[in-house]
Amino acid sequence: MSTGSIPNNQNNHKPSAQELTVSDITIVDRKLLKRAVGAAALGNTMEWFDFGVYSYLAVIIGKVFFPDASGAAQLIASFGTFAAAFLVRPIGGMVFGPLGDRFGRQKILALTMIMMSIGTFCIGLIPDYGSIGIAAPILLLVARLVQGFSTGGEYGGAATFIAEYSTDKRRGFMGSWLEFGTLGGYLLGASLVTLMTALLPEQAMLDWGWRIPFFLAAPLGIFGLYIRLKLEETPAFKEHMEKQDALEHSKPQLGLLKMLHQNRNQILKCMGLVLLFNVSNYMLTSYMPSYLTSVLGMSELTGLLLVMVIMFVMMPLTLMWGHWTDRIGRRPVIALGAIGLVLLSIPSFMLIGSGNLLAVFAGLAVLGILHTCFSGTMPATLPALFTTHIRYSALAIGFNLSVSLFGGTTPLVTAWLVDTTQNVMMPAYYMMGAGVIGLITVLTLRETAQKPLSGSSPTVASHAEAHRLIDRLRKQRAKKSRMPQTASE
Repeated sequence: MSTGSIPNNQNNHKPSAQELTVSDITIVDRKLLKRAVGAAALGNTMEWFDFGVYSYLAVIIGKVFFPDASGAAQLIASFGTFAAAFLVRPIGGMVFGPLGDRFGRQKILALTMIMMSIGTFCIGLIPDYGSIGIAAPILLLVARLVQGFSTGGEYGGAATFIAEYSTDKRRGFMGSWLEFGTLGGYLLGASLVTLMTALLPEQAMLDWGWRIPFFLAAPLGIFGLYIRLKLEETPAFKEHMEKQDALEHSKPQLGLLKMLHQNRNQILKCMGLVLLFNVSNYMLTSYMPSYLTSVLGMSELTGLLLVMVIMFVMMPLTLMWGHWTDRIGRRPVIALGAIGLVLLSIPSFMLIGSGNLLAVFAGLAVLGILHTCFSGTMPATLPALFTTHIRYSALAIGFNLSVSLFGGTTPLVTAWLVDTTQNVMMPAYYMMGAGVIGLITVLTLRETAQKPLSGSSPTVASHAEAHRLIDRLRKQRAKKSRMPQTASE
């Protein structure tokens, strides 16, 4: 891997075509790129394995830890504990983000991996309410807070890691593997719970069966930690640190409040995009299984299987959108998904509420397909909002603030709205609001497809591609220099 000379990250200087040489271009080793993408996606797989397990066990967890409440109250309490973890995610982002910008992405990603595993494993160890009383839901809350704190540094770091390793031409496709890992982890967790639900008696699931998926976090976490510790630091971060050492022989820190103030517009854009992305995400993955069972009265197994099939369909579509955004741009695809939510949320929920199995599947499929417009684009879009020296911090904070306020609370808020208003269409209205906010946000973005990350040198896959890039930029510069002469003639 060649990183060559380093452009000025502070003023976002980009060498002109006459100045640019091969030594100014980062050439990424393809094997290292594949390992980096795999290791980053594995962490997201681990995180969403837990989410899939918790979401699909929400009804059982409510019975185990809140046995004296009504069915609706149990579900709300279960999702309330789920949502509580999101309250500490911004704190995790404020801790892990600056650490990642100071000491490197790879080290912090290894740390978040082991913390996530510990938090998930501990949930499986907690005695039920009948054994230790009120201490049981308190311990569940503590374990969820550990998970939330660690995941505060996970997505921002993983998205940053992949974006900084990827070539400019394929950053969308490579980033989409992060969400492929998300769906894969969720599907793995959901499949395990569904299989256990089908094979074990209901009482066995309540007594001990629900613990097994959480225990699997330990071996998964150890494997993920091993993979991440074997990784090299990203080329963009190496360039940044080499430049700082060459200029000042130090690692200057930008204060958190000053960083937030200087980048407030970009952080607000990040939050708007994440709101759009995560409301549709948590509505479909976390709330929908319980909505189908508790609100619409479907059998638990039928609801679980329907959502699982949709997740399976979404996986290749996510990669497809990632590939196409490298050609047509990120903005059109995100806008398409946002408009789709505004126009199709109500028809989708009408189909879901009809009770007809094919209609329910069609409604879920529409929501799933719309969500892939975001899952295939966001891992490449969000890191591109920020420059290298603050990318991890700003992305982690903006992402987790939005997830905490609007994403992770989606199951809790929608469950409460449906229970309070007795209107089963409330989730559709909620998604329409997210679509409007997302569409307004995407209109403020500049297109970043096939362009270097802000503050970084161009990144390619080979020396031949580097030479082609230099030749293309020279031709473009020559064409622009002739344009004024032609106009004057």
